[in-house]
Amino acid sequence: MNLMPVTARYRPNPLFVKLGQEFADPVAPARFPQHVLRWRNQRWAERVGLGSLSAAEWEAHFARFEPLPDNMSPPLAMRYHGHQFRTYNPDIGDGRGFLFAQLRDGDDRLLDLATKGSGQTPYSRFGDGRLTLKGGVREVLAAQMLEALGVYTSKPFSLFETGEQLQRGDEPSPTRSSVLVRLSHSHIRFGTFQRLAFFERPDLIHHLVEHCCAAYYPHLLNLEGEARVAALFGDVVEANARLAGSWMAAGFVHGVLNTDNLNVAGESFDYGPWRFVPVSDPSFTAAYFDESGLYAFGRQPEAVSWALAQLGGALSLVCPATLLEAALQRFGPAYQVGLRDGVFARLNLVQGAIEADMQFLSELFAWMTESRAGWDRFFFDWYGGEASAARAAASPQAALYDGAAFAPIRKGLEAHTGSSAAAFLRHAYFERDTPVTLVIDEVEKVWAPIAERDDWSLYEAKLCDIAALREALGPT
Repeated sequence: MNLMPVTARYRPNPLFVKLGQEFADPVAPARFPQHVLRWRNQRWAERVGLGSLSAAEWEAHFARFEPLPDNMSPPLAMRYHGHQFRTYNPDIGDGRGFLFAQLRDGDDRLLDLATKGSGQTPYSRFGDGRLTLKGGVREVLAAQMLEALGVYTSKPFSLFETGEQLQRGDEPSPTRSSVLVRLSHSHIRFGTFQRLAFFERPDLIHHLVEHCCAAYYPHLLNLEGEARVAALFGDVVEANARLAGSWMAAGFVHGVLNTDNLNVAGESFDYGPWRFVPVSDPSFTAAYFDESGLYAFGRQPEAVSWALAQLGGALSLVCPATLLEAALQRFGPAYQVGLRDGVFARLNLVQGAIEADMQFLSELFAWMTESRAGWDRFFFDWYGGEASAARAAASPQAALYDGAAFAPIRKGLEAHTGSSAAAFLRHAYFERDTPVTLVIDEVEKVWAPIAERDDWSLYEAKLCDIAALREALGPT
């Protein structure tokens, strides 16, 4: 069955299959006893030409995984390796997901539709290839919140509950099952290159470099040879540095920054044990198994830089180390830009010289850590800078803003306040008593009625709140 989308915006472009059989394995989707829709991303479906699919068509494509027209068939489980908590693992790959479609959006970006929880693959090892419903709900919430906060993230496209009972060691079992589809700019990981280096295949690395340039960085096609490889690496360094900066601005802890969880487009994806910080705490971790704090909140920039160095090591099979080392030096400046862009956008401040802006951010983060001010509360209270002084004075943490330690922060907010800042405060979101947040206690509060009595009202309300936040902060 080959159902047709009903809009001309659908532009299939399955480029990944042209890489050949060395990069993925054909797989068959699992068959599920039940398909109950729990999330449909209509906003993004419209943008990629799939918004007019009927409920039956949506189910056919995103629960049974019948191929989209002129797209990939069969689905492909991608091959990759990776450093997991800095230990190299050659025995991984898409273990519970696959790539099953690629298409272009209105900006001519190549986008992937890929799955999580769609069944076993050659890389499942001893897993069942399934996703818990709680895991699917958590990923929808995380990605929606990150998108609202301006982080370049994969989009949860579809979530179906699938009617199976799963056994898991890290949550009460049996637990309900789901299958997730995410829309992402790329699923080519650092570990995709690492696998080719592991097998000493410079020919395939060159092939993958050419693919990445054509698919994601076409402006590099005017370069040749080693210059093209080094330029690609430099662009990937910058993209991921900006991503790390945006995570810090969002107060987000990814939790598992292994080299198979970072991709060439610099897009955040694959949300497992994530957390948002309640207060600024550099040692705050997301994963209970991250006993050393390797991927703690404050260590994320270093973790991404380390992962990029491993990618550079793989590329050294086809490019001199000196060129790659020079490209890696682009990380620091790009991280600063990403951090400044994220914080200033979240506060709706006007940027100045990068040196002065970074000094302000250094003082701000130091004050946030020392004062233990509520992270989201601060950004809510001071949106628009000095234009929100009266709102901040009425905040539950107004006493913190009256202290002498806050004076330099207040001065910086005043200096970066734009002439039109007050106009943005007219959005209904800023008339709320509290900001929209997504700390772990709230996630558990959303999940509890689903688990206990199949009550989805808090989940739906939270998604509406996140949409209001996205609208208030501007288009993403």
